[in-house]
Amino acid sequence: KQWYQRRVRELIANHYIMSFGMYWCHRALHKNSWLWRNIHSLHHWAKHPLSRTTYQDHWADNFGNAIVGHAFAQILLPLDYTMFWVSRVFRVCESLEKHSGVSGGWNIAHTAQRWLPFAQMPHHHDWHHEGHKGCNYTFTSIGGIWDCVFGTRRCGRAPERTQTTQDLKSSGGEVSFFDGEYTCFIPLTLLTCVVVSKLSY
Repeated sequence: KQWYQRRVRELIANHYIMSFGMYWCHRALHKNSWLWRNIHSLHHWAKHPLSRTTYQDHWADNFGNAIVGHAFAQILLPLDYTMFWVSRVFRVCESLEKHSGVSGGWNIAHTAQRWLPFAQMPHHHDWHHEGHKGCNYTFTSIGGIWDCVFGTRRCGRAPERTQTTQDLKSSGGEVSFFDGEYTCFIPLTLLTCVVVSKLSY
C-alpha cells in the first residue's frame, strides 16, 4: 500500500512541476508579441474550441510544451515506466477535454482531478480562447493551481455554482511584472537553470 501511495504522490508532484513549466511557456506565448504572432496565434484561431483544436497549432508550440513541461518534469522528478505512460495518457485526455467546449461529469480527466486544490474544468479554458490575444488568463494545464498563485485564473461564463472562492477573487485587469514582453521569460529561465544544475550534478 505504501508503494502505491508513493507512486501516486510522485505522479501528482510530477504533474505540478510539468504544469508549472507549461504555465510559463503558455503565458510567454501570449505575452511576447513575436511568439504570439508567429507561433501561438495559430492555435487561437478557434474562438470556441472543439477537441480537434487541441493539436491544431504550430509545431514549436507543442515542442516547447514537451520540453519545458514533460521533459523538465521527468528530469526533476522521474516517474517509473508505467506511471510515465499513465501521466502522458492523462495529459492527452485533459487537453482534449479542455478544448472540448463541454463541462460535466463525463469529463473523465477533469473529474478525476476535481479533488485537487483549484482544479479547473473546460469552461475555464473556453473563456481563454474566446479572449484571443487579450486572453491573458487561465494558462494552467493540469490542476489549475498556478493560475491561482500568479493571479491569472478566470471562471468565464460558468454558472455561479461552479465558481470557487478563487474565481470570485480574480476579477481581472491586474498587471504583473511578468506580463512584460521579456520578463515573462524569467520563470522559464530559472526553471531551465534548475534542470541544468540537476543534469550536471
